[in-house]
Amino acid sequence: MANERTIYIIEDDRAMCDALSLMLTIEGYKVRSYESAREFLDEIGPDESGCVVTDVCMPDISGIDLLARKEMKERRVSMPIILITAHADVQIAVEGMKLGAFDFLAKPFDSDVLLASVRKALIRINDEQLRDAEVRLIQDRFAKLTPRENEVVVGLLKGQHNKIIAAELGIGIRTIEAHRASVLAKTHAGSLSELVRMALLIQRVRE
Repeated sequence: MANERTIYIIEDDRAMCDALSLMLTIEGYKVRSYESAREFLDEIGPDESGCVVTDVCMPDISGIDLLARKEMKERRVSMPIILITAHADVQIAVEGMKLGAFDFLAKPFDSDVLLASVRKALIRINDEQLRDAEVRLIQDRFAKLTPRENEVVVGLLKGQHNKIIAAELGIGIRTIEAHRASVLAKTHAGSLSELVRMALLIQRVRE
């Protein structure tokens, strides 16, 4: 069944761009692709609906830069943005999520992972009630964390690696790894980016 919303792909690697376009087109999505964020910004109109899938590392305007640009707000472009990168890094992931990225996927990723992320992003647009229900569910999950596990989450939100968090808390790296695994299990987060997204969502609700 065809999907009404458009998926905007920003990727300077032509082979990757073509592969993503084909995959999403087969799934029934309308797809528009761009080799640069500048090209995307020059063409995109106000209040367009859909989802953006953009590479992080690109010349001129990176995926992170795109999230932070005033042009997005000025043109009333508020579509969810999924960041993809071949150079996965905790700090980049956290920075992107703090700037409002919907998800952060490290290459190479399975096609089902991207499709699931796109579907969730589009559902988020269509159903605000789902968002409220998700917030309540996430709050219930985070309420199960111990004080120490919450401290580990704070460190992760700062973009810190396990070694830094361990040093600041005065405990071993193995202990941090155990706490981190427990946090992922209790929150049902499938990845670090999902954990960061959930934690930031709760923060925004509290503010």
